[in-house]
Amino acid sequence: MTTVLVTGIEPFESDPTNPSWDIAQALDSTQVDSAVIVARQLPCVFGLANEILVDAIEATSPALVFALGLATGRTEISVERVAINVIDARIPDNAGNQPVDTPVVADGPTAYFSTLPIKAIVHALREAGVPAGVSQSAGTYNCNHLFYGLMHHIAMRAPQVRGGFIHVPTTPELAARHAGRPSLSIDTQIKGIRLAVRTTLATQSDLKMSAGAVH
Repeated sequence: MTTVLVTGIEPFESDPTNPSWDIAQALDSTQVDSAVIVARQLPCVFGLANEILVDAIEATSPALVFALGLATGRTEISVERVAINVIDARIPDNAGNQPVDTPVVADGPTAYFSTLPIKAIVHALREAGVPAGVSQSAGTYNCNHLFYGLMHHIAMRAPQVRGGFIHVPTTPELAARHAGRPSLSIDTQIKGIRLAVRTTLATQSDLKMSAGAVH
């Protein structure tokens, strides 16, 4: 049976939960078509998070990797297009590290593109009533660091694996702690990520549809 690795990140910046890990936990050990999902939690710590991610890939031998992370200002599930080789941390990580203008991988390529069918995923989620969009930037914090680390590992050591990063919004429970923050229910987010897995399993070539940005 095919294995799909779904990772989430531990809480950070004083929040008690992180929806990315809540979603991954909910999907752990469930089956999607011919695949079984395994979930792993990653720390919000630069360097260490990528080490644990690589260990999880090597331990589970997945065909697909979906790395999830929280983007507090997003209004929809955001399927990331590109990871860039820079860390520029607005806040310290959970170990107190705050790198500025530091590469994720010294002498690594400037960027990597996701190998998930990002537009097919967005189309499927929207058709199912789940707010979703293609994102052109995963930021410069731990999520981009993980995304880049994942794609670098795939490029260097696991070319048979397809992978990418998806940002998820805040849940209503977390939004209640932060006035004005947009949110999306955890049930809708779980539905969306499950459908993203199903769509990827069934899609080898991405859709040709407009999902660009003008800003």
